Amino acid sequence: MSAIKFELEAEVRHDMGKGASRRLRRTNKVPAVVYGAGEDVVLLSLDHNKVVIALSHEATYSHILNLKVDKKSEKVILKAIQRDPAKPRIQHIDFLRVRADQKLHMHVPLHFVGDEEALGLKEGGVISHIIADVEVSCLPADLPEFIEVDTSNLKLNETLHLSDLKLPKGVELVAFSHGVEDHDAPVVSIHKPRIIEEEVVVEAESTEGAEASAEGETTEETQPSDK
Repeated sequence: MSAIKFELEAEVRHDMGKGASRRLRRTNKVPAVVYGAGEDVVLLSLDHNKVVIALSHEATYSHILNLKVDKKSEKVILKAIQRDPAKPRIQHIDFLRVRADQKLHMHVPLHFVGDEEALGLKEGGVISHIIADVEVSCLPADLPEFIEVDTSNLKLNETLHLSDLKLPKGVELVAFSHGVEDHDAPVVSIHKPRIIEEEVVVEAESTEGAEASAEGETTEETQPSDK
């Protein structure tokens, strides 16, 4: 398998507005902007097919990208992606420039390892992955592609929380920016499987129901005729 190229090529666009963006999309282009690092906002367009290929790799979302614009390259991250709600198309992309001396806030995926060997599974439990990613704060050089979570020693009725994650050097959890207390969310747990018993409702005619039915019945009497 070939290595992932964390590189995208873009062209500067000069037309603004929804109409201009719609025209771009009709030519299989994706409108985009790049901003940040104290520089001006630049309007861009990218090839839709190449963008789709790049976004098919999970690591693209949590990696420093090399954005080539008219033979000039700059380091960026994906800040926002707008997708068509009805079609498999990318509508718009926001890129944020990064500086080596400025910390980033990025969502990084969690990679769970050891699930099959987890102690709690041998005790009859089932494993639940509660969150799939975490937001981290770090310098660009310290940005991890993912954070590994080892569940092999997790026992039945045990839970790993955010504070249990082993973070790379220089990486902090944004959730703990105001302290760990009340922010130590669960990440993964092992618990007994829930057994849902089907409730069988036995329909039996009650005595009261039978009596009520009997009272509702009327017997037609034949009246004697006057002769």
